[in-house]
Amino acid sequence: MEYKLDKGCHSVYSLQFHLVLVVKYRKKVLIGKLAERLKEIVVEVAEHFGIEIIEQETDKDHIHILFSSRPTVMLSRFVNSLKSVTSRKLRREFPEVMRKELWGGKFWSPSYFIATTGQVKLEDIKRYVQSQGRK
Repeated sequence: MEYKLDKGCHSVYSLQFHLVLVVKYRKKVLIGKLAERLKEIVVEVAEHFGIEIIEQETDKDHIHILFSSRPTVMLSRFVNSLKSVTSRKLRREFPEVMRKELWGGKFWSPSYFIATTGQVKLEDIKRYVQSQGRK
């Protein structure tokens, strides 16, 4: 097994996550300049948390974000900040979209999806761990 490893003061780690945020009411507003601006803001917020955006893409009513993180980052705090900052800035910069499509001052659905990703398959890790007792 070979990992892309990151290093901290007292740790070596490899942590990647897949995050999906959905626009309130599944409104298809993530297009054109708004979608591009959203991606820029995501990078800004991630940098503030010391998170690396590996890849991100929008699909009209949601965004997929693949990122790597340090073990010390509280993921719920990062996601909540990401949703708050992007919502606030997009509402300020694209007020016509908010008035027309997203009433009530909410941009994102209250829930989100996040999953760990791996550089190897779970079965490979299980086999590796099991093999350690056989030496």
